[in-house]
Amino acid sequence: MLKHKGFPGRQRGTDFQFTIRRANPDGATPLVARERFADRKPADRAADAAFVACLWARFGRDPFVRGNLDAGRLSWLFGREVVPAEDPFDPASYKSTLVIDVERARVSFPEAFGGRSLP
Repeated sequence: MLKHKGFPGRQRGTDFQFTIRRANPDGATPLVARERFADRKPADRAADAAFVACLWARFGRDPFVRGNLDAGRLSWLFGREVVPAEDPFDPASYKSTLVIDVERARVSFPEAFGGRSLP
């Protein structure tokens, strides 16, 4: 499992996890597109925005390996703001590659991009 050195382990001041410490011996938790309802708690929405901001700062428009990124946090974005970068895609692999759908992420989480225009 690739470890993304320097990537925040969690959202600052909270227990919202962004990365995992070690690989699951039974295999990676599969990524699934989780439904986000309009009545989600503000703290949950803030954690999603902070995670998108970290992904954008680290990877930008480039594809990235899932590695030690938390499956639960990725699943809140999967299929919308974060999409597979390969075909076929294995949702249960630490080696699978993903990419940010920048246009959709910017609409969903404008605060994650700091209001700046995209390159």
